Amino acid sequence: MTTERSTTPAPHERKVVLYRNGSVYTAADPFATAMLVDGDTVAWVGSEQAASSIADSSMEIIDLHGALVAPGFVDSHVHLTETGIALGSLQLGGIRSARQLLDAVAAAKGDGPLLGHGWDESTWEDPALPAAEELEQAAGGRPVFLARVDAHSALVSSSLAAAAGLGGLDGYSAGSQVKRAAHTAARQEARRLPEASLLTYQRRALTEAAENGYVALAEMAAPHIGGVSDLRLAAAWNTAAGEAMPEILPYWGELATSEEQARALLDELGVSVRGLAGDLNIDGSLGSRTAALRAGYSDAAGERGSLYLSAEQAGAHLAACSLLGIQGGFHVIGDAGLDAALEALELAAAEVGEQRIRAAGHRFEHVEVADPKSVQQLARYSVTVSAQPRFDADWGNEGGMYEQRLGSRSRSMNPFASFYAAGVPICFGSDSPVTPLRPWSSVRACLEHHNHAERISARAAFLGHTRAGWRAAKHHNPMAGQLVPGAPASFAVWDAEELMVQVADGRVQSWSTDPRARTPLLPALDTGVDPVCLQTVKDGVELHSSPALRS
Repeated sequence: MTTERSTTPAPHERKVVLYRNGSVYTAADPFATAMLVDGDTVAWVGSEQAASSIADSSMEIIDLHGALVAPGFVDSHVHLTETGIALGSLQLGGIRSARQLLDAVAAAKGDGPLLGHGWDESTWEDPALPAAEELEQAAGGRPVFLARVDAHSALVSSSLAAAAGLGGLDGYSAGSQVKRAAHTAARQEARRLPEASLLTYQRRALTEAAENGYVALAEMAAPHIGGVSDLRLAAAWNTAAGEAMPEILPYWGELATSEEQARALLDELGVSVRGLAGDLNIDGSLGSRTAALRAGYSDAAGERGSLYLSAEQAGAHLAACSLLGIQGGFHVIGDAGLDAALEALELAAAEVGEQRIRAAGHRFEHVEVADPKSVQQLARYSVTVSAQPRFDADWGNEGGMYEQRLGSRSRSMNPFASFYAAGVPICFGSDSPVTPLRPWSSVRACLEHHNHAERISARAAFLGHTRAGWRAAKHHNPMAGQLVPGAPASFAVWDAEELMVQVADGRVQSWSTDPRARTPLLPALDTGVDPVCLQTVKDGVELHSSPALRS
């Protein structure tokens, strides 16, 4: 499908657009079929009959032909440059053996470092990985860096290992897989790219997001990922002249030991960030066996993962951020990692008071392994959980990676319903490039959680992907993420086969269009086909448009 990109209009231009003959997802009127946009603001929503009375020749009138207009998606956890690199590099998600991987490397064309993404040995019949020398030979001497699907480890060739000086670093061994400090060093070596290349990768990621209905992305930058220069390039898209892109909500994941140091870190960045949160890692990932666990990995005797920060370090960080009134937070996945994060909250609260902790709106990323007591503690301190529903869809199946790594413990992972029931604020994202920028697949994953007790409704999942994303980032406009008069005109138009009310509770009718419920309708997600994005608009500016919209 061909698409059209728009440039940012001149400040004096003020378009008035009437959308009609469709469906509008709005709390103002569950039966709305039309919406009027005046410049950057939603001016009105209502019925088709009312739309006929207000339409005039000064407006652009778009006949939706039954399409759905809904608030634009917010991805609460992405890595912009990494996403662009993954989209443009060797795709390894379909690889099922070391032999297939080596064949793919040998077939790759080009010069310079060979980058790839997405291999997952948990899906291979034989999980044995190729040797560094085998990668070197297959690539014909090109340096090779192949990121695992979770982006917490990689396979590297012997020449890249030598160039990055990996010998002696934590996480380096005689094999090709590198973790922890060795992984960071290898990634930085492989990503010695000119600014023009980084911008090209970021543009590709932003275009991909716009074409899939996203109006904002929370960029989780950190020193071990792309560095300050990468963060500055990402944040600069918000003010780039001539290119209309989704808004970047930037975070910086670097440890602060005191209020003074936190302030100094913020000053040195040279760019305004939402907080010192995001990918400040307390632990690693389950796939790479670096997530910190209370008990060992089921498929690796004696391994319990890695704890990168102590509770005392994390507590000092949260206290410092709280005193500045900014968000702090961490990447945390395993239950032992969460124990450290929760102890850090207690330590910080003892230093600065619970009220300051709650007011700062701290956020924890992922939180995949959480028991009921931990969920209650998160609620007590009003910590937002930024979760990735596609993780369960991809790895929570019977015999899947979660079960391989954790055995029976995997059944209680990603407890979305428990978070909601306890009052834990929750928002959703992709962790792209770990999972793709496909928001409706993420909503579906919430409806179809492998643990039936942790399923949530499509409406709850949709709100977690839209309005909750703005709230989690402490956006200045409380109306962001909804389509009501006076709200920002940030939305997407979707061609969907059918609109329905979808709930997760099997005790009630799961697929209902009963108008008495007065619940806005969302696309049916049991069809096997995701809705197609016809248009994405951010603050009244078109980011993406399909020719089908105005045909």
